[in-house]
Amino acid sequence: MNDMPHDISLADARYPEPLSVPLATNATIDTLLAHRSVRSYLPDALLEGTLETLITAASSAASSSNMQLWSVMSVTDRAVLAQFAEWTGNQAHIEVAPMFLVWLADLSRTRRIGEAASREMESLPYTETMITAIIDAALAAQNAVIAAESLGLGTVYIGALRNQPEKVAAALGLPPGVLAVFGLCVGHPDPAVATGIKPRLAQSVVLHHNRYGIEHEAEGIASYDAALKSFQESQAMPPVGWLRAVMSRLGKVSGLGGRDHLRAALHALGFEIR
Repeated sequence: MNDMPHDISLADARYPEPLSVPLATNATIDTLLAHRSVRSYLPDALLEGTLETLITAASSAASSSNMQLWSVMSVTDRAVLAQFAEWTGNQAHIEVAPMFLVWLADLSRTRRIGEAASREMESLPYTETMITAIIDAALAAQNAVIAAESLGLGTVYIGALRNQPEKVAAALGLPPGVLAVFGLCVGHPDPAVATGIKPRLAQSVVLHHNRYGIEHEAEGIASYDAALKSFQESQAMPPVGWLRAVMSRLGKVSGLGGRDHLRAALHALGFEIR
């Protein structure tokens, strides 16, 4: 996965400005720093046991109070994948990737446990429980991503599944109390399609010490905006930068792609959030 020139460190590729201190390094850290979103895949099938390996890694993630309020679904139905591609803005890689996983915030299992014991689970409808389930799903998924990339595979998250949460739930036969948080493509990256390491905001912008400070925020954001434009040009993408993207995505409700109705959809899906 690491195709960066030998004279450019992974950290230098990630940040628009070089770090002032050396980083500790090992194979795990190199895998993390080499992460990139892969949207072009070879048709090659994955080795037997890959799915089980990724889910075992996911199960090894932290879980709040060990409640394990998540599930995951492996989707191989071509018709369903075609629907997902359409609902997410025609993301063709959903149909091309040899593995597609849907990560679920799952309160239905706990609800069934309570029903089996004839006990009302009073905490289920509260916002905290919903947040916990989403965090559990995200932590599990990220563990699976790291495991996949350590095996030389590529991944990309599909958050746009939340554009149509009710349709996704119907397509997957999800019971009440289950939300598809995001999808995940997994496969062998196509070596013919160069995929660079996308820069991120500098540590001077995101790292705070003891008290929240914004002294270096403006210059850090300006530097990052320029770096991201350069990255986009190198990837034959429109040089939109970061500031325009933020304003486009969060400056208008339409930038949410339909997710402004998510609270109503959650109620329809059986989440009585209080």
